[in-house]
Amino acid sequence: MNMYFTEEHEAFRESFKDFLQKEVVPHIEKWEKTGTIDRFIWEKFGEMGYFGISYPEQYGGLALDIFYMVIFLEELQKINSGGFAAAMWAHTYLAMTHLYKEGDERIKREYLTPSIEGKKIGCLCITEPFGGSDVAGMRTTAVKEGDYYLINGSKTFITNGVYSDYLIVAAKTNSQANHQGISIFLIDRETPGITATKLDKLGWKASDTGEIAFDNVKIPAQNLMGQEGKGFGYIMQHFALERLVMGINAHARAEYAVDYAVQYMSERKAFGKTLDQFQALRHKVAEMASEVEMCKEFNYSIAKRLDEGTYVVKEASMSKLLSTKIADQVIYDALQLLGGYGYMEEYPMARLLRDSRLGPIGGGTSEILKEIIAKIVIDKKEYKTAT
Repeated sequence: MNMYFTEEHEAFRESFKDFLQKEVVPHIEKWEKTGTIDRFIWEKFGEMGYFGISYPEQYGGLALDIFYMVIFLEELQKINSGGFAAAMWAHTYLAMTHLYKEGDERIKREYLTPSIEGKKIGCLCITEPFGGSDVAGMRTTAVKEGDYYLINGSKTFITNGVYSDYLIVAAKTNSQANHQGISIFLIDRETPGITATKLDKLGWKASDTGEIAFDNVKIPAQNLMGQEGKGFGYIMQHFALERLVMGINAHARAEYAVDYAVQYMSERKAFGKTLDQFQALRHKVAEMASEVEMCKEFNYSIAKRLDEGTYVVKEASMSKLLSTKIADQVIYDALQLLGGYGYMEEYPMARLLRDSRLGPIGGGTSEILKEIIAKIVIDKKEYKTAT
């Protein structure tokens, strides 16, 4: 893969893998059980610069190319806690992306820099209880009164929604308009009127997914991010990155499942020979590995184009649609290759299967993505960057 990764990239991968094994893996089982990730690990990530990979040096970042992000995402998927991984990348590439792209210098100084340092945790609040992928139909409102906005409404399925220090919130500043009436706000967690309820999920157990209510939450007008009424464009612009992130996550966890299954098959014996000598199983692995490799190559090419400034909404949507579907099937098949042990919690496949299932749902369901792709391919619709 030296078309995409240099020796420096691979050195970073090895050091990050070592960091995860020493600092994160020993705590994973505890965090999976409690649904709470201890604060110390956020600060350790910050100290090592991992949250600053993609951000400028002036805010404490490292300003590295996109393939460092790819490595960051891939290795997080291979410690078998989709919830922990989600907490990390949702902070870094959802909440912090909006801070950097739409926040003014004050916001960058007070929130982006501490986020890179791991001293503040963020969450992105878009989805609502009455409309998941229908962003334009959101009901949360922001009414301007003098030098303040009053926020009312609710959000749900928010990763880091319970324990984060600040919230990036999409709300309607013009309830009569659809997508043209949406704006983006920064809200500090300590602001009165915010309540959060932790949700009980099938997977991603380590992460705090929350439902959040805003009851007359009063915030300074300066906490508006970007221009009023331009929020929908900002959200759509960043969706390409989010969908690519989820596509990369998918191929990485599928690759982990294949590698684990191959190792297991090399050790497990039946009828006098190891499982990796049975043709039916060998050919199944061949199919699985081929599909994962196709996803990887596609996702790497999209990452390269995104890094070069190309608006990859079509390709990123295709990535998420296919990579998450393939990952679910590959992990399902990998579990089968382990037989009864695949069903046991002491082996990784049971958790991996549960965690993977969110892939075709979060960040835009597969059904929504199919319609977006259909509009591009059939209706020749063009999606452009927000101006």
